[in-house]
Amino acid sequence: MRKGSDLLVQALENEGVDRIFGIPGEENLDVVESLRTSRIELVLTRHEQAAAFMAATHGRLTGRPGVCLSTLGPGALNFTTGAAYAHLGAMPMLMITGQKPILSARQARFQIVDIIGAMRPITKMTRQIVSAASIPTLVRDAFRVATEERPGPVHLELPEDIAAETADVAMVPSHPIDRPVAASAAIERAAAMILSAQRPLIMIGAAGNRPRLVEALSDFVRRTRIPFFNTQMGKGAVTGGSNLYLGTAALSERDYVHQAIDRADLIISIGHDTVEKPPFLMGQVAGGPKVIHIGYVSASVEQVFHPDAEVVGDIGSTVTALADRLGGRLDPDPGMLDLRRSILERINDRAEEDRFPVTPQRLVHDVRAVMPEDGIVCLDNGMYKIWFARNYRTHVANTLLLDNALATMGAGLPSAMMAKLLNPGRRVMAVCGDGGFMMNSQELETAVRLKLDLVVLILDDSAYGMIRWKQAVDAFADYGMTFGNPDFVAYANSYGATGHRITAVKDLIPTLEAAFAAGGVHLVAVPVDYAENMRVLVEELQHKAGAAEPTG
Repeated sequence: MRKGSDLLVQALENEGVDRIFGIPGEENLDVVESLRTSRIELVLTRHEQAAAFMAATHGRLTGRPGVCLSTLGPGALNFTTGAAYAHLGAMPMLMITGQKPILSARQARFQIVDIIGAMRPITKMTRQIVSAASIPTLVRDAFRVATEERPGPVHLELPEDIAAETADVAMVPSHPIDRPVAASAAIERAAAMILSAQRPLIMIGAAGNRPRLVEALSDFVRRTRIPFFNTQMGKGAVTGGSNLYLGTAALSERDYVHQAIDRADLIISIGHDTVEKPPFLMGQVAGGPKVIHIGYVSASVEQVFHPDAEVVGDIGSTVTALADRLGGRLDPDPGMLDLRRSILERINDRAEEDRFPVTPQRLVHDVRAVMPEDGIVCLDNGMYKIWFARNYRTHVANTLLLDNALATMGAGLPSAMMAKLLNPGRRVMAVCGDGGFMMNSQELETAVRLKLDLVVLILDDSAYGMIRWKQAVDAFADYGMTFGNPDFVAYANSYGATGHRITAVKDLIPTLEAAFAAGGVHLVAVPVDYAENMRVLVEELQHKAGAAEPTG
């Protein structure tokens, strides 16, 4: 006979779990004790939200659910932003929360919130465990549900008395699950549409950016020689060094990459998930390109995305089958390749400008200079995300992690911490605005305690810059967006990290290089000049298109 908490931990070990992130409470002390004698490391964070972001990033980078732990009520509710982050971003994750005993009520309704009800709309599965004997089955099912397409978060609530209850029950073994393959008729129909197109163009979306798809997608582009672009969350699925790469759709319309989209007569949309801000607006102009949707699941039909054909099934096998039918039969459109040179030249404009405070273009250029091809940059959410999406060239999959689904602030530092734990031999940098950084800045202590080698780059403009920019674009008065910041150098040092402040643009690369060389946790604060937001993303693109400002 074993306690429910022991069964839970053994079931997690059975799934290959090696770390759990979170903050326990009195309702899951049995679980903490079971973890103490297990092979699983309990990583204490300073806020449950950060634990959820770390677990979700584990799922994003490995394809295996990350696991986080909290108590009931307030602790469990702190998971909800991370749950939505994983739900919209298709990241497999398991959240385990405590609860008061369910067979008695000695504390009445103290701290009790309907967490199952709260989690239902933002998870793939949420269940309260009502008997110790059911734990192995529920854990196995939770991992299956979390990882099957479309991946996402699942939640199990373990009441205190069920954790202490004993049962004699075996573990449930996992088994391989093959993903369904697309119908041959759908593949033939797509191949015929591509062969009849004059100017086909590939778009790679979020679901095309799974670690297992890198080789298949790279081979598909190489064999078909069709130019491609990507959405923000599709960035890096195929090497950005390819001479067929046209750029990233960081805006929804009228950016330079949209010249190629407008030229295309067929878009092969691979893995597009409409939780992302639209990479292009379908149906805006009569006679626009037709769209083929290739995905694990059928397309979500939206006002701005309603494909003309769908190929539903495992993406890897689908693109391989298409390459077999198309390889050697297509020639790249010369006009697309001419556009490629123009697009990339315009995006790289002013990338080495010496102005200070640092411009976004120079910032992206300098970060790219210090990061090796396999280095990982984890973005929080802010105005700089658009600049990194447009300007940062990726050469290895999953080396620029950004969120274009929930687009929450506060995830950049925890995401980078998780990336470093998974990749101890690679350079990892978090890039955060001052607003987003301060939402989970307490995790600097966690990073120091874990002895991580991590660089955190803070873009300091003392404002919620993206919303302030939008406020200006929409001709509202400048109001309600500015704040004061701590002395970031002293703040970092107080946690046992090392703080730096950039006072000249020439110092940014040397400071970042020295921080990586020294090891440990380094915070580098750099003032940023966001005047380029208006000049480039509104005035320049407006002039180019002869139309209203772009949709961000």
